[in-house]
Formats: sequence, C-alpha cells, structure tokens
Amino acid sequence: MKVPRCKGTRDLMPQDMAKFRQVEAEFRNCCFGWGYEEIRTPALEYLHLFTSAGTLSPDMLGRVYSFLDWDGWSGERVVLRPDGTIPVARLYVENLQDLPIARLFYVENMFAFEDTDEKSRERWQCGAELIGGRKPEGDVELISLALEAMARLGVGPLEVRLAHAGLLKTVLEELGLSGEDKADVLDQIFSGSVDVLGDLKGKNPEVAKQLQLLFGLKGGAPGFVENLRSVFSLSIPALEPSLDELARIAGLLTGLGYNYQIDFTSGRDFEYYTGIIFGFYSAGRSLGGGGRYDELIPLVGGKDIRASGFALDLDELMNSIKEPPRRERILVRAKDDEGLKASLEVARLLRDAGYIAEFDLSHEEPSGFRWVVDMRSGEGVELIDQVSGEKRRKSSPSELLKLIEEVRCR
Repeated sequence: MKVPRCKGTRDLMPQDMAKFRQVEAEFRNCCFGWGYEEIRTPALEYLHLFTSAGTLSPDMLGRVYSFLDWDGWSGERVVLRPDGTIPVARLYVENLQDLPIARLFYVENMFAFEDTDEKSRERWQCGAELIGGRKPEGDVELISLALEAMARLGVGPLEVRLAHAGLLKTVLEELGLSGEDKADVLDQIFSGSVDVLGDLKGKNPEVAKQLQLLFGLKGGAPGFVENLRSVFSLSIPALEPSLDELARIAGLLTGLGYNYQIDFTSGRDFEYYTGIIFGFYSAGRSLGGGGRYDELIPLVGGKDIRASGFALDLDELMNSIKEPPRRERILVRAKDDEGLKASLEVARLLRDAGYIAEFDLSHEEPSGFRWVVDMRSGEGVELIDQVSGEKRRKSSPSELLKLIEEVRCR
C-alpha cells in the first residue's frame, strides 16, 4: 500500500537541498564573520516555557503540537518548538548569563499546525539573537547582518519596514487596554482587520482617532518620525521614549544608505517584542523579520537585559535564489579485482580537484557526463570527451587532470 507524506509537509528533493545548503552556508559564514556563534536547541520543549511567560498569542498556542510526555522523565506536556527565539532565551538563562554580550545564531525547524495545504506545518528558519549591550546600534547590527546575508545570496531588491511595539502598546494602554485585550487588538490589526479601530472609539475617541491615524501613516526618513512626534507626543507624553528610539534607528539606517519604510501595519507576530520591530521584504514578499524583546529574558527566569533578534524564512529564501552551479560529473569505468585500487585512486584525485567522480555500475551508455575515464583495458588512463567524441590516453592521473583542465579552458 502506498503511504503518502503527511498533509502540510514537503519533501526536499536533491535540487531543493542544493538551495537549502547554499542558503545555510551563506548565512552561517555571514554570522561567523559578525562574531555570532552557532547553537541548536531541542525540537522538544516544555509547553510551560511558552505559556508561563505569555510569550505566544492565543492563536499560535492553539496551533502548537503538544502532547503528554508519558514515557519520558517528566510526565509533563511538551511541544514541538513553534518559535526559535523563546528556546534561545531559555538556553541563554541556563548557560550563558555570565557573558556581557551573547551573539548567537541557529538554523532550525519550527512546527505549527495548519489545517490546509496552503502553509507548511514545518518551517525552517535562519535566526540570530543579540543578548546584551546597551546601545540601539545592536538593532542596526542585526538588520545589517540580515541584509548582508540576503545580499550574498543575490536576493533583492530588499526593503526594511520598521514599527515600534512600545509605541503601539503605549497608545493601547492610553485606551485602558491591557493584557489579553491589548494583545488581541494588535493581533487583529496586524492580521488586516482594521475594523477593530472603530470599536475602540467608545473607550477614548481622541486616542482611538490617533491610533487609526498612526496605522494610516507611512514614511521613509528620520523627518517622518519628527512628524509623528508633533502629532502624538503632546497628547500622549509617554510615547516620547519610543519615538526617540525609533528616530535614532531610522537615522542610523539612513546614514548607512538602507532602503526602509516606517509602517505600523508591519508588526505582525509581535507578541514578546517591546521596542523596534523590523521586517524584510522583496517584491512584496515577506522574507522574515525581528525586533527588540527586552522583557523576554526576565520572563523565562533570567536577568533584566536588552535583547534583539530576527529570523529569516529559509523556504522563501530558497524560492528567491537561482539553482547553484553543479560540480562537473565524471564517469569512471573501473578495473575489476586487482585493478580496483588504481581506479579508486584516480577517482579520489578527481574529487580532490573538485569534480564528482561516479563509478559506472550500469554497463549502459553514459548520459549527463562530459567526461568518461576508462581504466578497464590497456596501459594508463583513457579519457573520452563526450562532447567532441575525442579519445586520449594518458599514462598517469596527473596528466589526465591536466588534460581535462586544458580542454575546459579553451
């Protein structure tokens, strides 16, 4: 009986894995260059990690894969990780709190239930977290790191969209909202349901009007933040620190020549963010994002410390790059028995030179190979060029390699 793959999952074929490894390699190399160190957290975490801190929205918690660990050590409910940052926060609290600054990155899969085939239940992410430090330059460092990694992959043109969780939460607090009500309103707004803004007018008409205005404004320069300040700071003085931070980061990005837009509708999945929120887009498609989450480390039992991070959607990056060039394949027709050792040595030299050396096991006419190395008869090595049909015999493997390079360079 044929058994299909699970609904909402996908197989990665060889051509997919070539792109996967290309994205992974460029991201890893970029992170290492910025001083970030690689980590990997368990796929299983206690559900309590996500519920006790209130770090996931009710919608996300309703889509986690959770089950009782009856046969494990705890007997507690565990989940397949639905998020990358929260486990990193737990790892930091358990192992790295003595460090003044922790620069960490990961390439991991996340899981969330989807009842359709439109979204995958398993998502791969490339993420980086910067825990510690005292300057807003840390957020700019993360934005620069993400943009550099995507530029190395040839993804673009890229746009950064900025918002500020602290500013949004402060406005909602002025409306008298807190806790679940505040989270629910923001979740609806970021899901595209701006009708909820009309429902808030009864609580404080003036503030609700300003909130509606805030979500209708977009801009791409530090002067835009000053315009926001002139509109909101007098009526809501508590917004001043958030506006200052947003202006500082916008100014730094302008100085670096980055293309960005301040857009308060781009802060989806904000649950544990407290400050700047940033998203990365190309041709209207979201490639990932992140932000500042200063309250998360204390919520999972750690000290009060600044922290920021981002995650890139590896599947989207794979769809955005060209298939990487494949190494040239050479078919080796090996001697039998006592001659096998010599054939293996020739194949090893070819691989060391950067070629793919495959042994002929089919006894059929080869296809997909530019070169055939035949060692089955006579002295030396016979090289067959399947493009020209030319055959040449060389006395040593080194002469064989030299001949291949000469023909390739013509």
